Formats: sequence, structure tokens, C-alpha cells
Amino acid sequence: MIDQGTIDRILDAAQIYDVVSDFVTLRKRGVNYVGLCPFHDDKTPSFYVSPAKGVCKCFACGKGGNAVHFIMEHEQMTWPEALRYLAKKYNIEIKERELSDEEKTAQSERESLFIVNTFARDYFQNILKNHVDGRSIGLAYFRSRGFRDDIIEKFQLGYCTESHDALAKEALQKGYKKEFLIKTGLCYETDDHQLRDRFWGRVIFPVHTLSGKVVAFGGRVLASATKGVKVKYVNSPESEIYHKSNELYGIYFAKQAIVKQDRCFLVEGYTDVISMHQSGVENVVASSGTALTPGQIRMIHRFTNNITVLYDGDAAGIKASIRGIDMLLEEGMNIKVCLLPDGDDPDSFARKHNSVEFQAYIKEHESDFIRFKTNLLLEDAGKDPIKRAELIGNLVQSISVIPEAIVRDVYIKECAQLLHVEDKLLVSEVARRREAQAVKRAEQAERDRRSAERQASGQQPSALAGATPEGAPLSGGEPPVFSPDGELLSGGTEVSPTLQEAAYESFIPQEGQEGQEFYKFERLILQAVIRYGERVMCNVSDEAGNEVPVTVIEYVVNDLKQDDLAFHTPLHRQILQEAAQHLHDPGFVAQRYFLTHANPVVSRLCIELVNVRYQLSRYHSKYQKLVKDEERLVEWVPMLMVNFKSAIVAEEMKEIARQLKDPAVMHDEEKCNAVLERLKELQDVQKIMAKHEGERVVLRF
Repeated sequence: MIDQGTIDRILDAAQIYDVVSDFVTLRKRGVNYVGLCPFHDDKTPSFYVSPAKGVCKCFACGKGGNAVHFIMEHEQMTWPEALRYLAKKYNIEIKERELSDEEKTAQSERESLFIVNTFARDYFQNILKNHVDGRSIGLAYFRSRGFRDDIIEKFQLGYCTESHDALAKEALQKGYKKEFLIKTGLCYETDDHQLRDRFWGRVIFPVHTLSGKVVAFGGRVLASATKGVKVKYVNSPESEIYHKSNELYGIYFAKQAIVKQDRCFLVEGYTDVISMHQSGVENVVASSGTALTPGQIRMIHRFTNNITVLYDGDAAGIKASIRGIDMLLEEGMNIKVCLLPDGDDPDSFARKHNSVEFQAYIKEHESDFIRFKTNLLLEDAGKDPIKRAELIGNLVQSISVIPEAIVRDVYIKECAQLLHVEDKLLVSEVARRREAQAVKRAEQAERDRRSAERQASGQQPSALAGATPEGAPLSGGEPPVFSPDGELLSGGTEVSPTLQEAAYESFIPQEGQEGQEFYKFERLILQAVIRYGERVMCNVSDEAGNEVPVTVIEYVVNDLKQDDLAFHTPLHRQILQEAAQHLHDPGFVAQRYFLTHANPVVSRLCIELVNVRYQLSRYHSKYQKLVKDEERLVEWVPMLMVNFKSAIVAEEMKEIARQLKDPAVMHDEEKCNAVLERLKELQDVQKIMAKHEGERVVLRF
């Protein structure tokens, strides 16, 4: 575990401009820098970098963070891995401390799975090179496919002997645990509790993550060596470290070439990727025989907006494959399709041609996907009106998911000509489908947001309240370790019972009320807490007559407590609790604390609240003296609190008005009197608050 002093030095040394500029071309704009976002297809610069605040943020897709979070997202690293990356960049020596028993238990399984896979990769490679069967069977097979030794070494190819338990015995002899051999899928347990190799008698293709770690294996059967085996390819099962839908074979070796060429070739199998690399075409990845998934598409989209799908000319295979390509269109990617000559797949074609010939053929024969799909389906439909109607619906669906309006319009006109239909018909149908898609996306986004907030604040209270920004322990606890999606992997300290707030009860529903006025003011109050929380906003006299400074955090906490109120959103409540808990820590600065929080759920929210995209022009800053928020905290913060409370009272009065119209309430004297009594209380409260606001409130129902 990296010690706290080293973490502090890394965070102090890591300049956000230096880190981001390694991956993004930045231009000066005011006091900030701006560039094209590396996390989505950015046509106009939306990615802002603030050296003063030490953060970056895309105002289109919302991604960003501090230097560590940027590296975590861009390089698909964990928090410790990103810290080590930055330490190496700034020549900072890593000092690590011994892990506690709890941390070892929490982290050992995931790391153990990677360690076991690394052992297996080395074992398979060694068998291929040094075992008699490895050389005569495995190496002979690879060479028969035309693979050079340097390519075999580059892709870390290997071989597993025909013995059903050779790997298992070797691993157990060297001290690797049986449970991890099973969890990685390298072995399986028989009914009589014997351990057996999954990949016996097969050549091995390791699958690498974006950062180069081995997460899985693919094994191809060799008919001459394994008689009676019917399954040609066997792949590692899903595990804690391997999710097939999020991995692309060859992405580790292809990512730099994809960026350089600004294009990615998509093929089907392992050997297609390897043969194309050997021919000099390195910007290629494989979906490993499965339909494309959103996770795989996002991985490609991080490096390029252009993708060319290579087909071997098999009509049945093409029709099956194009079903999933609408997802690529939805991501705004430019998709080309290239049919290889009959009888050739990318593997065989690459072995016959060098890089220049391969690229030239693709350039000459590739076709835009929509045109390709139209022509392909037209051949099937012929003159059958029913099939032509289905064809039109199929094409309209593909066009409707394209985000760019101009691109959609071009395709609509072209398809109208090819299909001999009026473009008005296609326009109206595309519009109808896009409207339906927008409704579904909005509903899904709202469900995801609620789920994320519940997970961050409800299911994982210690993830917010027990972690310091650099991962330092609280009250002697162990530093928390988070996954990139905010999951607490280990460490952290539970909030003390005195700080554990009971679920905030309110008549206002806990979800779906983000459009209400009180929610807007709640966000503004939290923004003040994060920006200026530790600053003194005023002084008050204590019982002895001494002047006592009051910070923004203290004022907000006490003002809410005075009226038995709390923030509506659980995540906001947790952040305020943590701010109050650490207010008097030496050197505590709320903005730095939360911007560099180890939990990305917290840091992303705080980045949204502190970031200001637009700067004052030189004219305004020179000729107009504007009062900043921090210069009027004593007025601004109380005003936000009053507005927040007023909005809550107004919303509750609306709810009471609805209740008074309910026959069940009106015909129940006890319920009706209780509601009217509450109404009277709220009216009295509203009058008092009106005096604070300096205005007269007229009550209407």
C-alpha cells in the first residue's frame, strides 16, 4: 500500500495541464485550457482544464476529475495504479507500507487472479518453446499458419499439453491456490474433487486488458492432437477480472496504431488480428466471435471515431453481424464495410499481402455502412412489397440512431432514392423513432442516477464518510481503496454513531423531485460548502462575550439542525457530514479535499459544482468591479438557506392543498383537522420567513 506521505507528494507534483497534455492537444482560453475530449467523439472543443483548480472536465459528456482520476479513466487503471503511473512520470520514489489483515483479505483475491493468469501465460509459453510436444505440435501449428517467431512472442502465444492436469499440478506445486485456479477458469473441479485443466491439448491465445494485464485465455483445439474433441475454441469463463463484453482481443497492441491512423479495423478472430499485425496493419482488434457490445464500442471510441468492419464475403455471416452495428451508429462513429475476395478471410488475405497492398485494397473496396446495408437488403427483398416494407423499417431504425442531424439528412435522401420512396415519409418515421428513443434514454438515465446515488450514500456509507481525499485513515482506520466506478474495495472507517444520520423523513418523495425549487437551492448550498466551507463568514459572541468565528460549514450545519431539516439527496447529506467531521483537521480545505476524493462518485459531483466554464472578458474585468461570492458570504449563504427553506415550505403547502382535495381526507374529521393544523403551522412559518426575506407573502389556495 502506498504510504500517505508519498500520495501527498504525487498529488502536489501532478500538474493537471502536464498530465492531460500528454493525451490531448490543449489551447489557452482565458485562465483555462481547452481541447477535444478524449472520452467521446468531440467535434468542437468541450474539454476544459483548470490549472488553478487542478481539475479537468468535459462539458459535453461530463467526464473529468483531477490528475489521478483522468489517468484512471483514460488508461483504465485503478486508484493505486494511477498513483504509480504519476509517480513514475514525476520521478517520485514509491514508499509502501505493509497491508493490514483486512486490506489483504479485500485486495488479495483480485490481485491473486491476475497473478495466477500471469503464471499460466508464462507456463504456456514455456511449454510451447521448451517442451517436446509444444515444439512439435503447438509451435508447428503456429508456423504452419505463417506466424513468425517474433509475432508469436509479441502476442505471448502458448501451448497446453494433452495431459489433463499438467497445469494444475505445476500450479499447486508452486503454491498457487486451488480456488484461484478455478475462479480464473484455468481449471475446473470434477465430481470426485479432482482438478482438471480447461485448455488441455490446445494452442493458447492470451487476452490482454488495455493496460496489458492477462485477464483470460482462448484455446484452439488441434484435431491431430486431440481426437474426439468437438469444440474448436474454448474461452475463459467470466470472472471477477474478466467480463467478455468489455474486452477486445488485441486492443493492448493496437491502441497506439489506432490513434496514429485514426481508424480501427474490426475482425472476428484471434488469428485475423495476428496475421494483420504481421503484415504491418496493427490498428486492428477482434470481437472474438461475439456481437459487439456497448463496452467494446466505448473502448474503440476512446481512440478513434472511424471503424472499418472486415467481412470474408459469407452472406449469412454478414447478415448476422450487421445486427449489432446500429450500436456503433448510435455512438456517432463513422462505419465502413469492406468485403474481402471470395474464399478469403482477414487472416488468409493478410498473409498474401503486405501492409501497403492491404490498405490499398480496403481503400478501394470499402463502402459506407448504410449504403452497404441498403444494397444488401434490397437483394433479399426483390419486388416483394412486404419484404420491402420491412427493409424500409430496418434502414429507418439504423438512420434514427445517428446523433448528427446533417448525417441523418444525407442518409435519408440517399435511401429515398435507392428505395424509390418519398423522403418526407422517411423523415417523419425517423423523427418518431428518435422521440421514442429519447424518452427511453431519459428514463434509463434517471434510473441510473438514482441507483448511483443510492449505492454511493445508502449501500456504502463508509465510502463517503470514512475516506479522506488522499485515502488517509480516520480515527486510526485503514485507508479506503476504490474501484474506478466508486465501489469501496477495502479499508475505510464507518461513521461514528453520533454522526450516522437516520434516514431523513419528509413528506417530499426521496426520488424524482429534482425539478423542484428546493433542489436547486440545495445544490447551491452544497456548492458554497465545497467552494468556501472552511472560510469564516462572520463572528458571533459566546456566553462570555467573546468573538467566535463561524465558518460556512458550521453555519449551514447549525442552521439546518435548528429547523430539523436535512438535504433532500442522500449523497449531499453524506458530503455535508464529512465536511463537518473534518472541518477542524489541520490544513483542511473543502475544495481540495473533495476534488481529490478517492471515491470518484464524490469527486465528479464536486467538479461539477466548482467548475465555471466561461471566464469574464478583459473588458468586463477591467472596467467593471464585480462583487464575488466569497466577498459576500455573510449575505449570500444565509440568503441561500432562507430560499431553500422557503421552497420546502412552499412545496409542502402544495402537497397539503392536494390532500385537502382528497375525499378520503375531507370526510375524515381527524385527518382533516391534522392537515389544517399543519397548514396553520406552515403559514406561521412562512410569515416569519417573509420577514427575513424582507417581503410580504400572500397565501393562496
